[in-house]
Amino acid sequence: MSSGASSLASTGTSSLASTVAGTVAQPNYDWQGFGFEIRQVHAGDYPDLNNGLRVPPIALSTGYVFDDFDDQVERFAGQPARPTGAGAFFGEAEATPSPIYSRQGNPTNAVAEARLASLEGGTAAVAVSSGQAAISSALFALAQHGDHIVSTASIYGGTRILFGRSFKRFGIDVDYVWNIDDDDEWQQLIRPETKAIYTETIPNPRNDVVDLRRVVEVAKRYHLPVIVDNTVGTPALIRPIEHGVNIVVHSTTKFLSGHGASVGGAIVDGGNFDWEAAERAGRSYPLITKAPRPGLASMLDRFGDAAYARATREAVVNDIGPSLSPLNGFLLHQGMETLSLRMDRHVASSIAIARWLERQPEVVSVDYAGLPSNALYDIAARDYGVDADGFGRTGSVFGLTVRGGIDGARAFVNGLRLFSRMTGIGDTRSMVLHPLTSTHATFAAEVNERLGISPGLLRLTLGLESVNDLIADLRGALDRVAALERSL
Repeated sequence: MSSGASSLASTGTSSLASTVAGTVAQPNYDWQGFGFEIRQVHAGDYPDLNNGLRVPPIALSTGYVFDDFDDQVERFAGQPARPTGAGAFFGEAEATPSPIYSRQGNPTNAVAEARLASLEGGTAAVAVSSGQAAISSALFALAQHGDHIVSTASIYGGTRILFGRSFKRFGIDVDYVWNIDDDDEWQQLIRPETKAIYTETIPNPRNDVVDLRRVVEVAKRYHLPVIVDNTVGTPALIRPIEHGVNIVVHSTTKFLSGHGASVGGAIVDGGNFDWEAAERAGRSYPLITKAPRPGLASMLDRFGDAAYARATREAVVNDIGPSLSPLNGFLLHQGMETLSLRMDRHVASSIAIARWLERQPEVVSVDYAGLPSNALYDIAARDYGVDADGFGRTGSVFGLTVRGGIDGARAFVNGLRLFSRMTGIGDTRSMVLHPLTSTHATFAAEVNERLGISPGLLRLTLGLESVNDLIADLRGALDRVAALERSL
């Protein structure tokens, strides 16, 4: 080969290598099929076309510019998001509307919505201003005046207050099932006007985990959607949609945001409820299955398995207005980035401390379903998994009953120096509350007795502090309980 040919071949090879090395792979924005840890960090991200921002910014704008006249018409008709202009913030997901006004949706919040929907395994999510707003909006999309909801009995006290006060004022009745294994009890409560079954994965405050499979089985029999509050469980521990649940709600104030710095809520559409079959069975859901106005198809016809989420956003959240602040939306999608890491620590600390508390003479009982001594351990182990020692991983909110009744509880609470005496759960900080005089103070004595809310019951929520330091603080508080008993 001549020197000229050799030089030409060398140049060609070098050029090819340069081309290969200089080709930039496009960033991935479709995280379907990736692992939980990848999705909790990346799902919902979108490319910043202006400054190359790595973290999606806080979009402090009340409204969004229309590209042209027809764009305005399309957005108000609920057309899918457009991949150009303001719609680029939202990507191309049909369940997410092109932005019109921040009461309806916001680019920052859209990141959190997409991320949570991915983690829960749903088709779409809607962010709102609080956990109570999430519960209300989720149910208002299904029920109206004259309708009825059935709930399991052991749920957060604030939700019971919501049902018994505001829902009652709005003409929506709620009845409670005490024994979910009793078919007769379900049959007596479920009516033609019943529109949903409501429950929690890990009820607050007693950690009395719910058998979701059983609730779903009943709901299918009666053609009813199941709504579950997964605030305490979080998708890091349990994903209710995988158990057949249809709708998931969260107080994102708690573990999802994780730092006690912002209030928020969210609703996740599982995309797995047959709304048409329910209609045929006599249960009507007009916001989903009926045309909202002449010339426009129903949410179900337009959005398929994300119809419920879209109806909730458009016909409830947009109308009533419990929109999430973009700042809180930002803190939410930031918080979710470390969810699994934090939950591992929360759970490990809770198991260690629950085991320790069980052995203390001043303790009457510990309500942690992950303990083998707990009557619900089998459900806990099946649905939440176990650690290396066989203890169920049922979150970090549980009940502790001390000796001495309310006086013992007072001595215990006043003796704590590290635990924060406050309402709230899911923080990095450990907290304590006395349910009987706070979250359950307005309930009749017989209701509290059936719920197990006794004078000596305390709610613990374990944070991220060291276990040894938390145990030392608890020991000091129990010493006060022992001293009280000796003084009597």
